[in-house]
Amino acid sequence: MATAVRIGIGGPVGSGKTRLVERLLPLLQLRGFVSAVITNDLVTTEDAERLQQGGLIAPELVVGVETGACPHTAIREDPSANLEVAEQLEALHALDVLLIESGGDNLASTFSSDLVDHWLYVIDVAAGDDIPRKRGLGITQADLLVVNKVDLAPHVGADLERMRRDLEVVRPERPTVFTDLRNGGVEDVLDHLLRAVLFDDAAAPAQPA
Repeated sequence: MATAVRIGIGGPVGSGKTRLVERLLPLLQLRGFVSAVITNDLVTTEDAERLQQGGLIAPELVVGVETGACPHTAIREDPSANLEVAEQLEALHALDVLLIESGGDNLASTFSSDLVDHWLYVIDVAAGDDIPRKRGLGITQADLLVVNKVDLAPHVGADLERMRRDLEVVRPERPTVFTDLRNGGVEDVLDHLLRAVLFDDAAAPAQPA
C-alpha cells in the first residue's frame, strides 16, 4: 500500500522534466514534505545521477530505473519495475511525496493509474507552437500540462496566445500552466499540486494560465 502521494512527470526529451523536479524539491521541503524521486531512462541513470549530485535531496532518496525499452512501457504497460522501487523507497523512508519522472517519449506517453495518483506532462515552446493541435495523449489527458520555455517564444517564432487558445479547445476541463523553469516559474505548478493532491490548506489561489 502506497504511503506517499505519487506524482508522475512525463514529456519529450529536453522539455524540462528534470528541471521541474529540481525546482519542486526545495519548495516541497519548505512546505514540510519529505520527497523522493524515481527517474526512468532507456539505458542510463543520468537523470538520477544529476539529482543525486545536485545537493537538493539526499542521494539515497533518488533511484534511477533503466527501462531497457521505450520508457513509456515502464510507466504505463508494465510499471512493475517502478512499483517495486516505489515500494522499497516507501518502506525505507517516511515519505510524503514520490516524484516519478519518465524518460523522453513521444506525445502519446501516459502514466498507469496503478503507478501514480496524479501526473504532469511537460512540453516546450521551442518544439513548435503546433504541439497542442497534435492532441497526443500527454497533451489531452495529463492532470496538469506544463508549457515550458516561454522565454524562448520570441526567438523561435512561437505564438503563445495561439497555444493558449488551442489548449482551451483540446483541454477544456484540465488545467495548463506556462512556465520558464530555467528562471523560476514553478509556483503555479506547486499551487496546483497543493490543491489537487497534497491538500495543503495554505495553497495559494490558482493563477491564470
